[in-house]
Amino acid sequence: MIQKLFDLTGKVALVTGGAHGIGLAIGKVLAEAGARLCINGRDEARLEEAARKLREEGIDAFTIAFDVTNEQQVDQAISTIEREVGAVDILVNNAALIKRVPIVDMAVSDFREIIDVDLVAPMIVSKRVVPKMMERRSGKIINMCSMMSVYGRNSVSAYASAKGGLKLLTASMCCEWAKYNIQVNGIGPGYIATSQTAPIREGNHPFNELVMTRTPAGRWGEPEDVAHAALFLASQASNFVNGQILFVDGGILANFGYVRGENDIV
Repeated sequence: MIQKLFDLTGKVALVTGGAHGIGLAIGKVLAEAGARLCINGRDEARLEEAARKLREEGIDAFTIAFDVTNEQQVDQAISTIEREVGAVDILVNNAALIKRVPIVDMAVSDFREIIDVDLVAPMIVSKRVVPKMMERRSGKIINMCSMMSVYGRNSVSAYASAKGGLKLLTASMCCEWAKYNIQVNGIGPGYIATSQTAPIREGNHPFNELVMTRTPAGRWGEPEDVAHAALFLASQASNFVNGQILFVDGGILANFGYVRGENDIV
């Protein structure tokens, strides 16, 4: 019975930004649970490399390149998925962009680009897939939020603004779509060991020391830690969990919470 709760056999899962890092790890776990996996990105070469890695592990993924901020491309891509794979049962809005620039130095065009990718795109993609979920009265949407959904930080104003907005978009989606038996939740990763964080995890980098000393678990998270949370939210085990943000952070938020005076060091 417990195993059936996490069985995704026959489900179609779409992971945006799924060609590397956390997105790729999520896709792999969902596929291992039985889902028919579709991964998105904008770089076709990177998508093909991701598909090759998955094939080596016995996973056949459908790859499709499109810009999640472009309504026409999203519509065409989802139509292709519906025709060639099936209607999307599980959507993971994982594609994201961050630029570390102080507010006074940030170009408005860069701010808008980040808001488009991190906040507007999840609305565009969700809006496109949800009608068929409504028809079937079944669906799972997982928005990749962040610890920045609940507090600010130096040099990431656009990213934090978008993720804060995504938290409330998640809640609003829940309010509108829960009556159709659609669960919409978010994941808030802590500091995760990916290729992007590799330079600040090496040697005696001060940020690495901060993460290691402030995270009660005493380690960086692994992409698989986030992927396992996604499996829970994509499964029947979470059928009465809705509008929530599941923080996968090793306890770091519990340790320093939302203390404003410490924003300059995190």
